[in-house]
Amino acid sequence: MPLALTEEHRDLADAVAAFAANVAPISETRAHLADHATGNRPEHWDALLRQGLHCVHLPEDCGGGGAGILELAVVAEQLGKALLPGPFLPTVLTSAVVEAGYAGQDLDALGRELLTAWCAGATGALAGGGDFTAQPSGDGWVVDGCSRPVLGLPGAELVVAEARDPDGRPVWFRLLPVGGVSTMDGVDLTRPVGRLELRGHRVAPEHVLPSPAPERVDLIVNALLAAEASGIMSWCLDTAVSYVKTRVQFGKPVGSFQAVQHKAAMMLVRAELAVGAAWDAARADTDAPGQQRLAAAQAALTAVAPAVDAALECITLLGGIGFTWEHDAHLYWRRAISIASAIGPVERWETRLGDAALAAERDFSLSTEDELPELRARVGAVLDEVREIPDDEDGGSGWAPARGGHRRARLAEAGLVAPHYPAPYGLDAGPVEQAVIGQEFARRGLVQPSMVVGDWVLPTLLKHGTPGQRERFVEDSLRGRIVWCQLFSEPGAGSDLASLTTRARRVPGGWSISGQKVWTSMAHEADWGACLARTDPEAPKHKGLSYFLVDMTASGVEVRPLRQATGRTEFNEVFLDDVFVPDECLVGEPGQGWRLAVTTLANERLHMGAMKLRYGAPDRIRQLLADETYLGSHDEALRVLGRNTAREMALSALNLRGALARMSDVDIGAGVSVLKVYHAIAEREGSREALRMLGPAGCVADSDAGHHLGLPAILLGGGTIEIQLNVIAQRVLGLPR
Repeated sequence: MPLALTEEHRDLADAVAAFAANVAPISETRAHLADHATGNRPEHWDALLRQGLHCVHLPEDCGGGGAGILELAVVAEQLGKALLPGPFLPTVLTSAVVEAGYAGQDLDALGRELLTAWCAGATGALAGGGDFTAQPSGDGWVVDGCSRPVLGLPGAELVVAEARDPDGRPVWFRLLPVGGVSTMDGVDLTRPVGRLELRGHRVAPEHVLPSPAPERVDLIVNALLAAEASGIMSWCLDTAVSYVKTRVQFGKPVGSFQAVQHKAAMMLVRAELAVGAAWDAARADTDAPGQQRLAAAQAALTAVAPAVDAALECITLLGGIGFTWEHDAHLYWRRAISIASAIGPVERWETRLGDAALAAERDFSLSTEDELPELRARVGAVLDEVREIPDDEDGGSGWAPARGGHRRARLAEAGLVAPHYPAPYGLDAGPVEQAVIGQEFARRGLVQPSMVVGDWVLPTLLKHGTPGQRERFVEDSLRGRIVWCQLFSEPGAGSDLASLTTRARRVPGGWSISGQKVWTSMAHEADWGACLARTDPEAPKHKGLSYFLVDMTASGVEVRPLRQATGRTEFNEVFLDDVFVPDECLVGEPGQGWRLAVTTLANERLHMGAMKLRYGAPDRIRQLLADETYLGSHDEALRVLGRNTAREMALSALNLRGALARMSDVDIGAGVSVLKVYHAIAEREGSREALRMLGPAGCVADSDAGHHLGLPAILLGGGTIEIQLNVIAQRVLGLPR
């Protein structure tokens, strides 16, 4: 899914993509590589100016479009996907940073001159990073130093540089045309790169610019580079998938080989993470500095740096043809290398993100604190009442939900157990309303109830069940009187669920079910189970299944707890020996079980992907840092916190984008499977990093080492990473089975 979510932004993205394809096809870019490397204006520049793409973010009274960084990022992503050559990105980076220096104040003469010139079409370059020293000289400064390589510097008409005064404070200034610019051979053949050297350079006071907040500079630069990286990754994914669909080896398309499918699917996962990080950084432009620090570092780590590997993966999927000069893949690879190098080492951004995460958490709220006041007042009144009710719930063991209680009954009566359910069970709450309700729970220190497996089963009953089934099960489940389990997996049918062998045969008044289920969470505490069984052994395996509701206390049901590696018993084997299930407990029609199971599994995977990290949670690393109970240096511990925070932020950005996309009726495509895959990856990698920090303390059972032993439940539940990659490859990318 591209960065654009709203209809207006999608229209903008489509227009930019069409423009780039028309005025700067890749064949034209290749024909003028020598000109692009020296900084000459590309032939398409005047056409780009007529479209106003270079100044969508600048003030209208200077000739700009009056939009913001988010709109500019939408443009940058599409131009990155088209590999638009020339000074566009260095120019808009520079103008956006200069404008940021005037935040909260009127433009002075210099600011208005520069922004007006950029709106009129001047090119620009930004020599930031404090590579220069500035010594006071009268009313001005004397600047010395040599910059690192600067993108877009050769040929730039308006150069802005940053120096540091003797106290380390930034001095931003407009550089008048001087010598000292040297052109370098760039890795990116479509954009010039050069170095600026200043010796005794005098900066008059009228050429000094107000200093933008450093957090905002990082945010602007990283958000726009991340947007371009997202475009690069999108092109690489499209190109690789298109090729492996048609390239034949050993008599088959190479896209039918599982190793190729998994590599392509992971390219999609990484591309979705990148677009989420770029979008989150761009939308943070008006946030508080602490939020901007988090979003800027996340964009560097999750979008800009990974673009290099995405381009390389594209080349490896293309094979030898991708490594030729004639194929365009190396041009995208080169640009990815160039922008990743420009932001500096990933270790620096890991440390910055870790340091920022000690002070704040990124706000991914779907609603503001003053939104929907009437709903807040109504919900708040119920929750205030609930707080006064004694907590008499019977807490379940392990993952099992709590049962009953007067608090739960009041919440169910008010529609607040599952507010997104339709009336009379819920409030028909959309994503914003759900966010508001969640905020009101959190404000009072109350935890929103969960039915756990019931959260997956009840949507199936609401969509496909009879009125009698809904009346019988939904209300009691919401009140905590019914606990559910899911009788799907079998010893020979886990990931290949359609191969299950549990049989249901017709008997007077209902069905008799026999078979064995396994890995059934909470079966030892459940009252009812959603069971998938084969009712037509002659039908194709997906078409012969039916969906039943099984009373776990019925004759013939035997539950045998399975002890896990953790020592706990949260999973079970369930043996069904001629268990009678009446007709009223068949959901839908015979043979519709697979379609109904897909609804249940989708809710399971969405629930698991939307959960905050448990084993790789940043909170665990924060606690180790606070207690100083870790081995290694403080900087390395901060980097671990930064990496774990980046993973959690990536998931949260995808969740928020998914909610906003659904509100705008945008197809989120692989959203659920991507969330499930990356949630499992983030848990595994984060838990492993926490484990490595413990040293000898990991020998103790109640440490993070003991916690780590529960990780397989996340990795296996709801379908393994590998199975979800198959789903993405075949059902989303369209690769052949």
